[in-house]
Amino acid sequence: MLPKAPEHHGKISRAAQVSRSVNNTGVVRERETGVGRAADGGVGSGGEARHAPPAPLDVLVIGAGQAGLSSAYHLRRRGYEPHTGFVVLDHSPAPGGAWQFRWPTLTYGKVHGMHALPGMELTGADPERPSSEVIGAYFAAYERAFELPVRRPVDVSSVRDGADGRLLVRTSVGDWAPRAVINATGTWDRPFWPRYPGQETFAGRQLHTARYPGPAAFAGQRVVVVGGGTSAVQHLLEIAEVAAETTWVTRRPPLFRSGPFGAEEGRAAVAMVEERVRRGLPPRSVVSVTGLPMTEAMERARAAGVLDRRPMFDRLTRSGVAWDDGRFVEADVVLWATGFRPAVEHLAPLRLREAGGGIALDGTRAVRDPRVHLVGYGPSASTIGANRAGGAAVREIHRLLGQPTPVAA
Repeated sequence: MLPKAPEHHGKISRAAQVSRSVNNTGVVRERETGVGRAADGGVGSGGEARHAPPAPLDVLVIGAGQAGLSSAYHLRRRGYEPHTGFVVLDHSPAPGGAWQFRWPTLTYGKVHGMHALPGMELTGADPERPSSEVIGAYFAAYERAFELPVRRPVDVSSVRDGADGRLLVRTSVGDWAPRAVINATGTWDRPFWPRYPGQETFAGRQLHTARYPGPAAFAGQRVVVVGGGTSAVQHLLEIAEVAAETTWVTRRPPLFRSGPFGAEEGRAAVAMVEERVRRGLPPRSVVSVTGLPMTEAMERARAAGVLDRRPMFDRLTRSGVAWDDGRFVEADVVLWATGFRPAVEHLAPLRLREAGGGIALDGTRAVRDPRVHLVGYGPSASTIGANRAGGAAVREIHRLLGQPTPVAA
Protein backbone atom coordinates (compact mmCIF):
# COMPACT_ATOMS: atom_id res chain seq x y z
CA MET A 1 0.00 0.00 0.00
CA LEU A 2 1.36 3.39 -0.95
CA PRO A 3 1.44 6.11 1.67
CA LYS A 4 -0.53 9.28 1.41
CA ALA A 5 1.76 12.04 0.20
CA PRO A 6 2.35 15.02 2.45
CA GLU A 7 0.70 18.27 1.53
CA HIS A 8 3.00 20.28 -0.66
CA HIS A 9 3.14 23.75 -2.04
CA GLY A 10 2.57 24.92 -5.19
CA LYS A 11 12.01 8.81 -20.45
CA ILE A 12 12.21 9.49 -21.65
CA SER A 13 13.48 10.61 -24.95
CA ARG A 14 14.99 8.22 -27.46
CA ALA A 15 16.59 9.78 -30.52
CA ALA A 16 16.69 7.54 -33.56
CA GLN A 17 17.34 4.53 -31.35
CA VAL A 18 18.62 1.50 -33.19
CA SER A 19 18.18 -1.87 -31.55
CA ARG A 20 18.70 -5.40 -32.74
CA SER A 21 16.20 -8.17 -33.03
CA VAL A 22 16.99 -11.74 -33.89
CA ASN A 23 14.66 -13.85 -35.99
CA ASN A 24 14.25 -17.58 -35.71
CA THR A 25 17.03 -18.20 -38.20
CA GLY A 26 19.52 -16.41 -35.98
CA VAL A 27 20.06 -13.46 -38.32
CA VAL A 28 20.79 -10.27 -36.41
CA ARG A 29 18.91 -7.38 -37.93
CA GLU A 30 19.09 -3.73 -37.04
CA ARG A 31 15.86 -1.83 -37.05
CA GLU A 32 14.81 1.71 -36.29
CA THR A 33 12.21 1.87 -33.58
CA GLY A 34 10.60 4.94 -35.09
CA VAL A 35 11.60 7.14 -32.19
CA GLY A 36 12.33 10.71 -33.09
CA ARG A 37 10.92 10.33 -36.58
CA ALA A 38 8.69 13.42 -36.48
CA ALA A 39 10.45 15.91 -38.72
CA ASP A 40 9.92 19.63 -38.97
CA GLY A 41 6.37 20.28 -40.07
CA GLY A 42 5.52 16.59 -39.73
CA VAL A 43 2.88 14.88 -37.70
CA GLY A 44 3.50 13.97 -34.06
CA SER A 45 2.45 10.83 -32.24
CA GLY A 46 -0.84 12.48 -31.36
CA GLY A 47 -1.60 13.21 -35.01
CA GLU A 48 -0.85 16.91 -34.64
CA ALA A 49 0.76 18.83 -37.49
CA ARG A 50 3.80 20.70 -36.20
CA HIS A 51 3.48 24.25 -37.48
CA ALA A 52 3.15 26.19 -34.24
CA PRO A 53 6.12 28.19 -32.94
CA PRO A 54 8.05 26.58 -30.09
CA ALA A 55 6.47 27.00 -26.66
CA PRO A 56 8.68 29.04 -24.30
CA LEU A 57 9.63 27.58 -20.92
CA ASP A 58 12.18 28.14 -18.21
CA VAL A 59 13.16 24.47 -17.88
CA LEU A 60 12.34 21.34 -19.87
CA VAL A 61 12.96 17.98 -18.20
CA ILE A 62 13.45 15.05 -20.57
CA GLY A 63 12.60 11.74 -18.91
CA ALA A 64 10.23 10.84 -16.07
CA GLY A 65 12.18 8.16 -14.27
CA GLN A 66 13.77 8.64 -10.84
CA ALA A 67 16.09 11.38 -12.07
CA GLY A 68 13.41 13.29 -13.96
CA LEU A 69 10.83 13.17 -11.18
CA SER A 70 13.40 14.22 -8.59
CA SER A 71 14.33 17.19 -10.77
CA ALA A 72 10.67 18.11 -11.24
CA TYR A 73 10.09 17.99 -7.48
CA HIS A 74 12.96 20.41 -6.87
CA LEU A 75 11.76 22.73 -9.65
CA ARG A 76 8.39 22.98 -7.91
CA ARG A 77 10.07 23.75 -4.60
CA ARG A 78 12.01 26.55 -6.29
CA GLY A 79 8.79 28.13 -7.52
CA TYR A 80 8.76 27.08 -11.17
CA GLU A 81 5.16 26.78 -12.31
CA PRO A 82 4.00 23.51 -13.85
CA HIS A 83 3.19 23.70 -17.57
CA THR A 84 4.26 27.34 -17.95
CA GLY A 85 7.57 27.33 -16.08
CA PHE A 86 8.56 23.72 -16.61
CA VAL A 87 7.34 20.55 -18.29
CA VAL A 88 8.49 16.93 -18.07
CA LEU A 89 8.47 14.88 -21.30
CA ASP A 90 8.42 11.10 -21.11
CA HIS A 91 8.43 8.68 -24.04
CA SER A 92 7.09 5.75 -22.01
CA PRO A 93 3.41 4.83 -22.13
CA ALA A 94 2.90 4.95 -18.36
CA PRO A 95 4.57 6.12 -15.14
CA GLY A 96 7.44 4.05 -13.81
CA GLY A 97 10.41 4.99 -15.98
CA ALA A 98 12.46 1.98 -17.05
CA TRP A 99 11.06 -0.03 -14.14
CA GLN A 100 7.82 -0.66 -16.04
CA PHE A 101 9.77 -2.75 -18.57
CA ARG A 102 11.49 -5.05 -16.05
CA TRP A 103 10.80 -8.77 -16.24
CA PRO A 104 7.95 -10.11 -14.08
CA THR A 105 10.13 -12.32 -11.86
CA LEU A 106 12.10 -9.28 -10.66
CA THR A 107 9.96 -8.78 -7.59
CA TYR A 108 10.22 -5.75 -5.34
CA GLY A 109 11.96 -7.84 -2.70
CA LYS A 110 14.80 -8.57 -5.15
CA VAL A 111 15.39 -4.92 -6.09
CA HIS A 112 18.83 -3.78 -4.99
CA GLY A 113 18.92 -0.35 -3.36
CA MET A 114 15.68 1.31 -4.49
CA HIS A 115 15.76 4.73 -2.83
CA ALA A 116 12.55 6.71 -2.29
CA LEU A 117 11.88 9.87 -4.28
CA PRO A 118 12.24 13.13 -2.35
CA GLY A 119 9.27 14.12 -0.24
CA MET A 120 7.35 10.82 -0.35
CA GLU A 121 8.38 7.46 1.01
CA LEU A 122 7.47 4.11 -0.51
CA THR A 123 6.34 1.93 2.36
CA GLY A 124 4.25 -1.20 2.78
CA ALA A 125 5.00 -2.60 -0.69
CA ASP A 126 4.54 -6.36 -1.08
CA PRO A 127 8.05 -7.82 -1.64
CA GLU A 128 6.53 -10.62 -3.76
CA ARG A 129 4.86 -8.20 -6.18
CA PRO A 130 6.69 -7.46 -9.48
CA SER A 131 8.89 -4.38 -9.13
CA SER A 132 7.41 -3.01 -12.36
CA GLU A 133 4.00 -2.83 -10.69
CA VAL A 134 5.19 -1.54 -7.31
CA ILE A 135 7.39 1.22 -8.66
CA GLY A 136 5.03 2.08 -11.49
CA ALA A 137 2.23 2.67 -8.96
CA TYR A 138 4.60 4.63 -6.71
CA PHE A 139 5.75 6.92 -9.52
CA ALA A 140 2.15 7.47 -10.63
CA ALA A 141 1.12 8.42 -7.09
CA TYR A 142 4.14 10.72 -6.84
CA GLU A 143 3.26 12.55 -10.05
CA ARG A 144 -0.29 13.09 -8.78
CA ALA A 145 0.71 14.10 -5.26
CA PHE A 146 3.02 16.89 -6.40
CA GLU A 147 1.03 17.75 -9.53
CA LEU A 148 4.02 17.27 -11.78
CA PRO A 149 3.40 18.28 -15.42
CA VAL A 150 4.40 15.03 -17.14
CA ARG A 151 3.42 14.63 -20.78
CA ARG A 152 3.52 11.16 -22.34
CA PRO A 153 4.13 9.52 -24.65
CA VAL A 154 6.40 12.13 -26.22
CA ASP A 155 9.54 11.33 -28.22
CA VAL A 156 12.32 13.92 -28.33
CA SER A 157 14.22 13.93 -31.60
CA SER A 158 16.75 16.72 -30.99
CA VAL A 159 17.97 19.49 -28.71
CA ARG A 160 19.78 22.36 -30.43
CA ASP A 161 20.49 26.05 -30.20
CA GLY A 162 17.41 28.21 -30.59
CA ALA A 163 16.69 31.91 -30.75
CA ASP A 164 17.42 34.53 -28.09
CA GLY A 165 19.77 32.32 -26.12
CA ARG A 166 17.20 29.60 -25.67
CA LEU A 167 17.41 25.96 -26.65
CA LEU A 168 15.12 24.44 -29.27
CA VAL A 169 13.71 21.00 -28.42
CA ARG A 170 11.96 19.17 -31.24
CA THR A 171 9.51 16.44 -30.28
CA SER A 172 6.80 14.22 -31.71
CA VAL A 173 4.06 16.57 -30.45
CA GLY A 174 5.58 19.99 -31.09
CA ASP A 175 8.57 22.12 -30.20
CA TRP A 176 9.67 23.83 -26.98
CA ALA A 177 12.06 26.74 -26.40
CA PRO A 178 13.41 26.33 -22.85
CA ARG A 179 16.07 28.44 -21.21
CA ALA A 180 17.60 25.25 -19.77
CA VAL A 181 17.23 21.48 -20.15
CA ILE A 182 17.59 18.72 -17.59
CA ASN A 183 18.31 15.50 -19.44
CA ALA A 184 17.20 12.47 -17.43
CA THR A 185 16.90 9.83 -20.14
CA GLY A 186 18.87 7.05 -18.45
CA THR A 187 20.15 4.05 -20.41
CA TRP A 188 17.32 1.51 -20.80
CA ASP A 189 16.60 2.52 -24.40
CA ARG A 190 20.16 1.80 -25.54
CA PRO A 191 20.91 -1.86 -24.87
CA PHE A 192 24.49 -2.68 -25.80
CA TRP A 193 24.92 -5.61 -28.19
CA PRO A 194 28.58 -6.67 -28.66
CA ARG A 195 29.56 -7.87 -32.10
CA TYR A 196 31.09 -11.33 -32.45
CA PRO A 197 31.81 -13.44 -35.52
CA GLY A 198 29.04 -15.88 -36.36
CA GLN A 199 26.11 -13.98 -34.82
CA GLU A 200 24.33 -13.99 -38.17
CA THR A 201 24.61 -17.76 -38.57
CA PHE A 202 23.64 -18.87 -35.06
CA ALA A 203 20.45 -20.93 -35.41
CA GLY A 204 19.16 -20.34 -31.90
CA ARG A 205 17.68 -17.29 -30.21
CA GLN A 206 19.61 -14.19 -29.19
CA LEU A 207 18.10 -11.67 -26.85
CA HIS A 208 19.18 -8.88 -24.52
CA THR A 209 18.38 -8.18 -20.88
CA ALA A 210 16.11 -5.40 -22.15
CA ARG A 211 13.76 -8.08 -23.52
CA TYR A 212 14.29 -10.76 -20.89
CA PRO A 213 10.91 -12.51 -20.48
CA GLY A 214 11.59 -14.44 -17.26
CA PRO A 215 12.94 -17.97 -16.70
CA ALA A 216 9.95 -19.96 -17.99
CA ALA A 217 10.90 -19.09 -21.59
CA PHE A 218 14.14 -21.09 -21.21
CA ALA A 219 12.74 -24.34 -19.81
CA GLY A 220 14.65 -27.36 -21.08
CA GLN A 221 17.06 -25.27 -23.17
CA ARG A 222 20.82 -24.82 -23.21
CA VAL A 223 21.47 -21.19 -22.37
CA VAL A 224 24.66 -19.12 -22.58
CA VAL A 225 24.51 -15.97 -20.44
CA VAL A 226 27.00 -13.24 -21.40
CA GLY A 227 27.95 -10.52 -18.92
CA GLY A 228 29.49 -9.95 -15.51
CA GLY A 229 26.96 -7.63 -13.88
CA THR A 230 24.02 -7.92 -11.53
CA SER A 231 21.51 -8.70 -14.29
CA ALA A 232 23.61 -11.58 -15.63
CA VAL A 233 23.79 -13.17 -12.20
CA GLN A 234 20.07 -12.69 -11.57
CA HIS A 235 19.27 -14.30 -14.92
CA LEU A 236 21.59 -17.24 -14.23
CA LEU A 237 20.10 -17.96 -10.82
CA GLU A 238 16.59 -18.02 -12.30
CA ILE A 239 17.29 -19.83 -15.55
CA ALA A 240 19.41 -22.55 -13.93
CA GLU A 241 16.28 -23.76 -12.12
CA VAL A 242 14.52 -24.67 -15.39
CA ALA A 243 17.14 -24.89 -18.16
CA ALA A 244 18.77 -28.06 -19.39
CA GLU A 245 22.16 -26.38 -19.04
CA THR A 246 23.58 -22.93 -18.39
CA THR A 247 26.98 -21.49 -19.26
CA TRP A 248 28.26 -18.18 -17.94
CA VAL A 249 30.84 -16.20 -19.91
CA THR A 250 32.40 -12.80 -19.20
CA ARG A 251 35.18 -10.71 -20.72
CA ARG A 252 36.86 -10.24 -17.34
CA PRO A 253 36.71 -12.33 -14.17
CA PRO A 254 33.70 -11.12 -12.17
CA LEU A 255 34.41 -9.17 -9.02
CA PHE A 256 32.48 -10.33 -5.95
CA ARG A 257 32.54 -8.55 -2.63
CA SER A 258 31.45 -9.68 0.80
CA GLY A 259 31.23 -7.97 4.13
CA PRO A 260 30.05 -4.43 4.89
CA PHE A 261 29.96 -1.76 2.23
CA GLY A 262 29.73 1.52 4.07
CA ALA A 263 29.39 5.18 3.18
CA GLU A 264 33.14 5.62 2.75
CA GLU A 265 33.38 2.81 0.22
CA GLY A 266 30.34 4.15 -1.59
CA ARG A 267 31.79 7.65 -1.85
CA ALA A 268 35.06 6.25 -3.18
CA ALA A 269 33.24 4.25 -5.87
CA VAL A 270 31.16 7.23 -6.97
CA ALA A 271 34.29 9.41 -7.06
CA MET A 272 35.92 6.99 -9.51
CA VAL A 273 32.95 7.17 -11.86
CA GLU A 274 32.74 10.95 -11.44
CA GLU A 275 36.39 11.37 -12.40
CA ARG A 276 35.79 9.59 -15.71
CA VAL A 277 32.84 11.85 -16.48
CA ARG A 278 34.80 14.96 -15.54
CA ARG A 279 37.47 13.92 -18.06
CA GLY A 280 34.89 13.42 -20.82
CA LEU A 281 35.17 9.63 -20.92
CA PRO A 282 32.15 7.35 -21.34
CA PRO A 283 30.71 6.69 -17.88
CA ARG A 284 30.99 3.35 -16.15
CA SER A 285 28.33 2.07 -13.80
CA VAL A 286 28.89 2.35 -10.07
CA VAL A 287 28.40 -1.45 -9.81
CA SER A 288 31.31 -1.99 -12.20
CA VAL A 289 33.50 -0.27 -9.61
CA THR A 290 32.01 -1.72 -6.43
CA GLY A 291 31.68 -5.31 -7.60
CA LEU A 292 28.81 -7.73 -7.02
CA PRO A 293 27.57 -8.20 -3.46
CA MET A 294 27.76 -11.89 -2.58
CA THR A 295 24.37 -13.04 -1.30
CA GLU A 296 23.36 -16.38 0.23
CA ALA A 297 21.59 -17.31 -3.00
CA MET A 298 24.74 -16.56 -4.98
CA GLU A 299 26.85 -18.61 -2.55
CA ARG A 300 24.52 -21.58 -3.12
CA ALA A 301 24.65 -21.09 -6.88
CA ARG A 302 28.42 -20.93 -6.86
CA ALA A 303 28.62 -24.13 -4.82
CA ALA A 304 26.30 -25.79 -7.33
CA GLY A 305 28.49 -24.70 -10.25
CA VAL A 306 26.01 -22.22 -11.70
CA LEU A 307 28.45 -19.34 -11.23
CA ASP A 308 31.37 -21.25 -12.72
CA ARG A 309 32.47 -18.50 -15.08
CA ARG A 310 34.22 -19.13 -18.39
CA PRO A 311 36.19 -16.58 -20.42
CA MET A 312 34.46 -14.90 -23.32
CA PHE A 313 34.02 -17.11 -26.37
CA ASP A 314 35.63 -16.08 -29.65
CA ARG A 315 32.75 -16.75 -32.04
CA LEU A 316 29.29 -18.18 -32.48
CA THR A 317 28.58 -21.13 -34.70
CA ARG A 318 25.29 -22.40 -36.04
CA SER A 319 24.78 -24.61 -32.98
CA GLY A 320 26.62 -22.87 -30.15
CA VAL A 321 29.66 -20.88 -29.07
CA ALA A 322 33.33 -21.68 -29.62
CA TRP A 323 36.75 -20.71 -28.33
CA ASP A 324 39.95 -20.59 -30.38
CA ASP A 325 41.54 -23.20 -28.10
CA GLY A 326 39.05 -25.80 -29.35
CA ARG A 327 36.41 -25.63 -26.62
CA PHE A 328 32.79 -25.62 -27.73
CA VAL A 329 29.42 -25.35 -25.98
CA GLU A 330 26.14 -26.19 -27.68
CA ALA A 331 23.43 -23.60 -27.13
CA ASP A 332 19.81 -22.96 -27.94
CA VAL A 333 19.87 -19.40 -26.58
CA VAL A 334 22.46 -16.67 -26.09
CA LEU A 335 21.31 -14.09 -23.56
CA TRP A 336 23.32 -10.88 -23.78
CA ALA A 337 23.34 -9.30 -20.30
CA THR A 338 25.86 -6.80 -21.57
CA GLY A 339 24.50 -3.57 -20.19
CA PHE A 340 23.34 -0.31 -21.66
CA ARG A 341 24.71 2.98 -22.90
CA PRO A 342 23.43 6.49 -22.08
CA ALA A 343 20.49 7.55 -24.26
CA VAL A 344 21.79 10.97 -25.28
CA GLU A 345 21.72 10.94 -29.10
CA HIS A 346 19.11 13.70 -29.16
CA LEU A 347 21.74 16.03 -27.64
CA ALA A 348 24.11 15.50 -30.59
CA PRO A 349 23.32 18.86 -32.31
CA LEU A 350 24.81 20.66 -29.28
CA ARG A 351 28.18 18.91 -29.77
CA LEU A 352 28.65 18.14 -26.09
CA ARG A 353 30.89 15.10 -26.50
CA GLU A 354 34.60 15.24 -25.81
CA ALA A 355 37.36 13.47 -27.72
CA GLY A 356 37.18 10.61 -25.22
CA GLY A 357 33.61 9.83 -26.32
CA GLY A 358 31.69 11.01 -23.27
CA ILE A 359 30.04 14.24 -22.19
CA ALA A 360 32.23 16.09 -19.69
CA LEU A 361 30.32 17.29 -16.65
CA ASP A 362 31.07 19.71 -13.85
CA GLY A 363 28.66 18.32 -11.26
CA THR A 364 25.56 17.84 -13.41
CA ARG A 365 26.31 20.71 -15.82
CA ALA A 366 27.59 19.94 -19.31
CA VAL A 367 30.98 21.63 -19.60
CA ARG A 368 30.30 22.67 -23.19
CA ASP A 369 26.85 24.19 -22.51
CA PRO A 370 25.82 25.46 -19.05
CA ARG A 371 22.16 25.39 -20.09
CA VAL A 372 22.22 21.58 -20.20
CA HIS A 373 22.36 19.35 -17.12
CA LEU A 374 22.55 15.57 -17.13
CA VAL A 375 20.95 13.77 -14.20
CA GLY A 376 21.14 10.00 -13.89
CA TYR A 377 24.31 10.01 -16.00
CA GLY A 378 27.55 8.50 -14.73
CA PRO A 379 27.96 9.03 -10.98
CA SER A 380 24.27 9.89 -10.52
CA ALA A 381 23.04 6.73 -12.28
CA SER A 382 21.56 5.26 -9.10
CA THR A 383 18.32 5.95 -7.29
CA ILE A 384 19.91 7.89 -4.44
CA GLY A 385 22.40 9.55 -6.79
CA ALA A 386 19.60 10.67 -9.09
CA ASN A 387 17.75 12.26 -6.17
CA ARG A 388 20.76 14.28 -5.10
CA ALA A 389 21.70 15.21 -8.63
CA GLY A 390 18.17 16.45 -9.37
CA GLY A 391 18.42 18.91 -6.51
CA ALA A 392 21.93 19.99 -7.52
CA ALA A 393 20.92 20.56 -11.14
CA VAL A 394 17.95 22.72 -10.14
CA ARG A 395 20.10 24.83 -7.81
CA GLU A 396 22.59 25.55 -10.60
CA ILE A 397 19.90 26.24 -13.18
CA HIS A 398 18.17 28.62 -10.75
CA ARG A 399 21.42 30.55 -10.38
CA LEU A 400 21.95 30.57 -14.14
CA LEU A 401 18.48 31.84 -14.93
CA GLY A 402 18.36 34.29 -12.04
CA GLN A 403 14.68 33.62 -11.41
CA PRO A 404 11.74 31.95 -13.13
CA THR A 405 10.35 33.96 -16.02
CA PRO A 406 6.54 34.19 -16.08
CA VAL A 407 5.19 32.82 -19.35
CA ALA A 408 1.69 33.53 -20.61
CA ALA A 409 -0.45 30.42 -20.79
